[in-house]
Amino acid sequence: MTLVDWIGAWPGAVLLQRSGTIYLFVNAAHIASIGLLIGGILPLDLRLAGLIRGVPLAVIAPFLARSAAIGLGLAIVTGLWLFSVKPREYLANTAFLWKMALLALALLNIAVQHRNRHFRLALDGGTVHPSVRLVAGCSAILWLSVLVAGRWVGFL
Repeated sequence: MTLVDWIGAWPGAVLLQRSGTIYLFVNAAHIASIGLLIGGILPLDLRLAGLIRGVPLAVIAPFLARSAAIGLGLAIVTGLWLFSVKPREYLANTAFLWKMALLALALLNIAVQHRNRHFRLALDGGTVHPSVRLVAGCSAILWLSVLVAGRWVGFL
C-alpha cells in the first residue's frame, strides 16, 4: 500500500467519505479557520505595511498574531483531513499544487518576518523598518493568493 493509498484509507478519511454531515462540518471548520487566519493576518500585515495607521502595534499585534496562528493551526488540521478524502485527486489538481506551493511560501515568509529583529522592535512600539513593511506586503499578497488558489481547487 502506498502512502497516498494509506492516507485515503485511514479511519478519518473513511468517516468523511461515508458521512456527508461530518464532511460538511469539517469543511465548515476549514472555512472558519481560514477566516480566522485571514482576519488576523491581513489587518496586521496592512498595519505593518503602513496602509492602516493610528492603531498602536503593541496593542493589536499580539491579538491578531495569535488569532492568525490559531486559524492557521486549525486550517492545517482540517485541510489535511479534507485532503485525506481524495488524496490522489488532489495531487493531480493543478490548483491544489499551486495552493500548496503558495502556502509553503507564505509559511516561509512568516519565518522571515519573525526572525527579523526590526519586526520585534516594531511590535514593541518602535518604528516600522522598510524590511518589515516589505515582508508584510508580501505576506498579504501570499495569503490572499493561497485563498484564491484554494477556491480554484474546486473548479478544476
